[in-house]
Amino acid sequence: MISKRRFLTLGIVIIICFSFYLYRLADLQLINTESFTDKGINLVQESVNQRTQEVLIDDGRGRFVDRNNVSLKKDAEPSLVLFPFLKDISWSSDKLSNLVNVPSTELERLVQNTKEPIVLSSKDGVELTNKDLKEINELEIPGVFGIFQQTTIDESVADHIIGITGENAETLREKYPDRSDLSYKTKIGVTGLEKTFDEFLLPDAETKLLYHVDGDGNPLFGVNVKYIADSNPFYPVTVETTIDKDIQEVAEDILTNQNVENGGLVLLDIQTNEVLAMVSKPDLDRSHSSTLTNHMIRPLFPGSVFKTVISAAAIEYGLDDANRKFNCNLNLYGEDDGGQDDGLLSFERSFAKSCNYTFTTLAKELLKKDQNAIEDIAGKLGLIGHIGWSGEVFHYDQFKQFPDEMAGSIWGDETDKNVPRAIDQTAIGQKDVKLSPMAVANMMATIARGGQKHEVRIVENILYKNGTNMFSFTSNKLEGENISPYTASRLQELLRLVVTDTEGTGRRFQSSPFEVSGKSGTAQTGKKNIEGETLYHKWFAGFFPSNNPKYALVVVEMDTTSANAGTNAVFYDMVAELAKF
Repeated sequence: MISKRRFLTLGIVIIICFSFYLYRLADLQLINTESFTDKGINLVQESVNQRTQEVLIDDGRGRFVDRNNVSLKKDAEPSLVLFPFLKDISWSSDKLSNLVNVPSTELERLVQNTKEPIVLSSKDGVELTNKDLKEINELEIPGVFGIFQQTTIDESVADHIIGITGENAETLREKYPDRSDLSYKTKIGVTGLEKTFDEFLLPDAETKLLYHVDGDGNPLFGVNVKYIADSNPFYPVTVETTIDKDIQEVAEDILTNQNVENGGLVLLDIQTNEVLAMVSKPDLDRSHSSTLTNHMIRPLFPGSVFKTVISAAAIEYGLDDANRKFNCNLNLYGEDDGGQDDGLLSFERSFAKSCNYTFTTLAKELLKKDQNAIEDIAGKLGLIGHIGWSGEVFHYDQFKQFPDEMAGSIWGDETDKNVPRAIDQTAIGQKDVKLSPMAVANMMATIARGGQKHEVRIVENILYKNGTNMFSFTSNKLEGENISPYTASRLQELLRLVVTDTEGTGRRFQSSPFEVSGKSGTAQTGKKNIEGETLYHKWFAGFFPSNNPKYALVVVEMDTTSANAGTNAVFYDMVAELAKF
């Protein structure tokens, strides 16, 4: 009886295991052949891939160009393709050699020693032109092709702006459940504009040269190579940014040459409020997640740059008495600690020399008049809230060009408005005041335009493959009230005085090729380096030329000792280089 039970149990186990293996085989061969596992692996396609050799010409993902239609990340490079079956046939290597300036013996050696297609381009010393490609293909040699192959630009530019892509099958299926046509290896945007515009950039189909082989790598269907191309006239799309590649490269070089390793800059076209250049340091490195952050759209302590807001409020509320003098021998708390000796200064010269006591005094007087005066004026200057372009784009109600932008803040606690020392620290851009460099650049552009505030754009158009327009991002005004033209005019005068005053904090820029208007800032971070030295955020924000403003520029170096900061040097060099443009 026991023996029969054992045999019965064993039989049931064998039947269950056999049934499981049958189901698994059916799952592989019949049920989920085109969407296997959560990654959605196409088993049919993978089996075909094992029997093919291919040269990818274009992955089908959309591309980015600058405002002058110059590619920012990918390019199409003239290339020569040699398939390995050439070693088994007789072919005119001499004729090809004459066209590509590579010895025929070298061409024959290359195909003799490979099992995969060979692609030769400029990085291999093979310089080809459009004419060369045409003549190569006119030779009609089986397995020899002249193509424009998609390549990544060697010297990367605007990395934090453009962003990176990566493979993540689970995220792909979660974001695009209706796109079953996408391979689980399809790359999706991870950061920057690649992430923001990912849905528009997804590939429709790859363009490639395809060649079938058997298990030993020999021709399966003769020496015919198939050219597989996307026939869709609309995709892939091109995202036309507002970046000027030449200016972007200059900006990146200047920051590197001035040894700014933590910080960056934002350059806006004042007329259009478009980003011409934006650089964030440290440089983007995929292997270190901490470098993926674009610090130019993240709030930082602004220091005395924030005195621009207090000045605007003082003007709007009638506290800018030209005859009034402030005792600038006192510190921000109104104490004579011996650290200041600027004497009695007017409102204007207090701004030029960045006297703390003047602005802490004005801040307290403003709050007595209106508890919301400071944040209201900051809003009028286009400084707080989300200032990047947003609006309706197809099925998106609020599409954002800067989805990772973080809004600035002024008060961490409303009760601080009744605490004298909290007001003092807020007035000079400390305590809970945090503003992004892009927002500060927007404030400078707003002042330069006479008080009109706009959203910041970094993409102007999305273009179809055939060059027609898919979508245009029109200029949007920021909601809310503006500062008065009079206030804007007075702020322009104050910002210019920072440079022209013999003791102004921006007097270095008196020798700039353009007349510069701006404001410096030194913000305590509460951190020290390993030597015990205090670390600061060092700013200079302004616009130029002063009499006919074209550019708004903000430069910030984070967590630096005051003596080693390269902020002013970067600003100066940028002005000099833009004068050449």
